[in-house]
Amino acid sequence: MENRNDSSLAGLSVLVVDDEALLRRRLAAHLKELGAEVTQSECLETARSRLAASVYDFVLLDIHLPDGIGLDLLQNHTIPSETGTVVMTAQGGVEGAVDAMRLGALDYLVKPFDPALLPLVMNRVRKLRQSSRVSEHEREKEDESGFFFGQSLDELRERLNKIIAADTRLVTSLPPVLIAGETGSGKSTIARWLHRNGPRANQPMIEVNCSALPESLAESELFGSEKGAFTDAHAMRQGLFEAAHGGTLFLDEIPSLSSAVQAKVLTAIEDRSIRRIGGNRQIDVDVRVIAATNRDLHDAVECGEFREDLLHRLDLFRLVLPPLRARGEDMILLAERLLAELCTRHRLPLRKITEEGKRRMLAYRWPGNVRELAHELERGLVFDDAAVLDFARLSNGEGSLNGIPLDGSDWLNPLYDFAKENFQMEDAINRLVQLALKQTGGNASKAARMLGVTRDFIRYRLHGDRKEKS
Repeated sequence: MENRNDSSLAGLSVLVVDDEALLRRRLAAHLKELGAEVTQSECLETARSRLAASVYDFVLLDIHLPDGIGLDLLQNHTIPSETGTVVMTAQGGVEGAVDAMRLGALDYLVKPFDPALLPLVMNRVRKLRQSSRVSEHEREKEDESGFFFGQSLDELRERLNKIIAADTRLVTSLPPVLIAGETGSGKSTIARWLHRNGPRANQPMIEVNCSALPESLAESELFGSEKGAFTDAHAMRQGLFEAAHGGTLFLDEIPSLSSAVQAKVLTAIEDRSIRRIGGNRQIDVDVRVIAATNRDLHDAVECGEFREDLLHRLDLFRLVLPPLRARGEDMILLAERLLAELCTRHRLPLRKITEEGKRRMLAYRWPGNVRELAHELERGLVFDDAAVLDFARLSNGEGSLNGIPLDGSDWLNPLYDFAKENFQMEDAINRLVQLALKQTGGNASKAARMLGVTRDFIRYRLHGDRKEKS
């Protein structure tokens, strides 16, 4: 299978509609040399029949045909909007070509023309179709060009820079990237940063929330479908792998995909080609895949919820995004930055966070991470009339945050003074083990990974705790 480049049309289907037999044969021969599948038609009637029976990637359409005007195929929507149409017109027929563009044609060629122009024109048309599909899918995104890393994310930034350096050397066939982190910790933001700072910044980036894709639609959304492939497939639909050709496809929450779709994603990454549902042609795609998960994929593999072969394929360039609560003072700097942006957006004077508010922020677990922080700041701006923010609403009970006293009497609180309090290391270790087990629903293996110890260590602590109580 040929690689898709400026001259290759491998895997693409083309319908040539022209009454000049010699020209049709010349065009068909040249297109076949470039890897395209070509069907010929000498009149409107035959073209209608061909278009009713099959869906084509491109139609080369002459305006003047023996039994009518070729533009009727556009005006009556006989040529579906998903098909790229290039009009062929004789000298002096540019006005007709302009009419064709108004009806949906994407380019035109003035006869006589050199068949060598075809790959240039068709690849230009393919880019237009690709841009159209991107626009259809793309949602509003905030500008992350000034993403805040802080000292706590220095290691992450170093890894990102090394990935970008490798991308710049490779240019094509970029390896996948796997981003792990809790919900709301900024995985999508990091994916956008990697794309916008890499060599593919001027190419499309498609974002897919896999958990929001119904299982019945996930395959057609990602890989596309041919006309008639299933009940509602009234026209050919380009998949998001095709739309992201030359750019980046971000698959957020990838474990949500079914095993069958995961297998097709693996094939697309390994073979760098896809096949639409209902189709039999392999279509080359050069796509950098970035996958993200808030789950431990090794646990998902053990549970049979994620394919091990896909995990090994994705887990080459791994990025682990720490939760907000693990970023220390950087959390305060991030909050102040977000607060300034929110004040500008709401057209309010700049507000500050009190020292008490900062202590409360550092003591809070932030289960929703950066997303929760941004929402808490915006709520404070909208509902609190004070000139400063103190995060009083974070308290879960009188004088506590998440059950931790705010007075500094508990060692989990940042205000705890080890020199003054009666701290017992053994009690602290046992408590950490119990907290980890609580967060993992009693899964000792997962708790051990969270704490960076062995499963036997967890069992020993549990056994020792029971012995002391008995």
